[in-house]
Amino acid sequence: MPKDKTYFLTINGGSSSIKFTLYNVDESLTPFLSGKLTGLGLPTASLCVNDSSAGEVTTEVQADNYQQAVAVLLEWFQQHLNINSLQAIGHRIVHGGHQYKKPQWVTKDLLKHLSAITPLDPQHLPGEIQLIEALEQQFPYIKQLVCFDTEFHQTLPNVAKLLPIPRYYFDKGIYRYGFHGLSYQYLMQMLHQHEGSRINQQKIILAHLGNGASMAAIKNGQSIDTTMAMTPAAGLVMGTRSGDLDPGLFGLLNRSESMTEQQFETMINQQSGLLGISTTTSDMQQLLQTRSDDRHAQEAIDVFCYQAKKQIGAYAAALGGLDTLVFSGGIGENVAEIRSQICEQLTFMGIELDRDLNQQNALQISSRQSRVTVWVISTDEELMIAQSMCDLLNLNH
Repeated sequence: MPKDKTYFLTINGGSSSIKFTLYNVDESLTPFLSGKLTGLGLPTASLCVNDSSAGEVTTEVQADNYQQAVAVLLEWFQQHLNINSLQAIGHRIVHGGHQYKKPQWVTKDLLKHLSAITPLDPQHLPGEIQLIEALEQQFPYIKQLVCFDTEFHQTLPNVAKLLPIPRYYFDKGIYRYGFHGLSYQYLMQMLHQHEGSRINQQKIILAHLGNGASMAAIKNGQSIDTTMAMTPAAGLVMGTRSGDLDPGLFGLLNRSESMTEQQFETMINQQSGLLGISTTTSDMQQLLQTRSDDRHAQEAIDVFCYQAKKQIGAYAAALGGLDTLVFSGGIGENVAEIRSQICEQLTFMGIELDRDLNQQNALQISSRQSRVTVWVISTDEELMIAQSMCDLLNLNH
């Protein structure tokens, strides 16, 4: 890490992993190195760092909990980063509640507010706050910024935002927020680079399909609906999250099995989705490898694709048509078989894939006959954080 350069550090803290990227501010936000700490809470975690000069290095670490994971990262930062060259640190924050709409510099008031709304997202917010506080203690003179995944969906109309419960709760900030906003912001930015201002007239569905999965319907360049709701557990079937459920399920399990609120939240966030249906794994590639001999693996794949297909049809109805479909996220970007299964029987909507382009994970995978343009775009949430830091510091990017 050269000492004569200025850098931004972005941190993307998830429930089971923490990603970070170091950007060279002097060279149009060029990534200098990136890393990912995975396996949080498992017997063996790993820290994989990809340096533009030294290549990729993976190290086994101890990270039984989030506190240990944060300690591992801080020690690595101290040993390998020139702290004096860091101009700012930026974080992805999953939930901003109803108070924060735009990127913010970290203050005591902001941390107090985030702590107060942790019931809205107990899976992510506590760890994200812990990261911010640890970095503030270790590097007190470096500014920290937070970017909210909920920001992108501020344009949701009330018809999509309201939950069908007593309005009293809406006034208390209980409504559909939507998430994966930084990913969707990047996808729209990339579409604009390829298509120009015409995307503002297009009817678009963005599908972020990974361990966390959601879709967003875009009209006039703005989000008009999205599958995740008050929390990131709602919507599509995900790796370990259930997606939408019958609201009577908790009452049933509480009465019949004495299931507590905490046990229910653990079940729907960590034991459901692909893992729950298959009983073996939340990894889509592993499910594809075993599905010929494992009926439960096949059913997990089928439910995932069926729910995604059904949602595309629903959003085409909400948009009044469809011009563009974008696949992103770990599954959406890399698993051609899943994209193909989702798009099967959607020719009546004008969606038709080119088999060879789809197998290649090409940028555009729709056939020449397709009335809907289908894209595969690798998302980059970290770059959106770095761009926000540039904006607030009045730097060009």
